[in-house]
Amino acid sequence: MSLPVKAIDRLFERLSTTYGSQWSNQWKDVPISDVKTLWGYELQGFTDHLDSVAWALENLPERSPNVIEFRNLCRKAPAREVPLLPEPKADLVRLKKELSRLGELREKVLTTNNGHKDWAHRIISRYNAGESVNPTSLRFAREALA
Repeated sequence: MSLPVKAIDRLFERLSTTYGSQWSNQWKDVPISDVKTLWGYELQGFTDHLDSVAWALENLPERSPNVIEFRNLCRKAPAREVPLLPEPKADLVRLKKELSRLGELREKVLTTNNGHKDWAHRIISRYNAGESVNPTSLRFAREALA
């Protein structure tokens, strides 16, 4: 969806007033309706963010911009402040229950051999069998098993 015609008309008025003949001479060989259509198309991403277009108009360059330069200027507009939702209240009963489950899980991990160091055992076995092993890998394996 293109930028509304009314917005493009106001934009062109402002740019024409700001840049004078420098602005109007850019379009002397092209029908102005075609130029406005192109600007509406290129600025379509700002249909719901006219504040970015307003920011760009307040921060115009010294020379008359083309549509790509103006669109890039709109993209540089600072982000709007979005109000944050209030932080939800914690359910203390559920929190205690979940924390107790974590304690049980921690004990299970610490007391069960999950094979999480099998890689280190394989490296040490290869080294002991006389295979060539990267010294850094060997060091890490020894540290993991220490």
